[in-house]
Amino acid sequence: MTHTATRPKITPQERARRQDAVKAGRSSVRLEGFVLDETVEAIYARFVEGELELPEMIAQVRAHAGLAG
Repeated sequence: MTHTATRPKITPQERARRQDAVKAGRSSVRLEGFVLDETVEAIYARFVEGELELPEMIAQVRAHAGLAG
């Protein structure tokens, strides 16, 4: 039998805060002339839904971009 740790659900307010942060980041990237790919958008969606915490989200995006640490 496997044990899967579950995270506590985030509040609607926290979800909105995360959504606003992702939206601001996406806008900043677009101003620089870039578009986020589907993988990064999926990582961000998991962060917004509370499946990932900020350090995990950052680590996954950095790994996807081929950046160490």
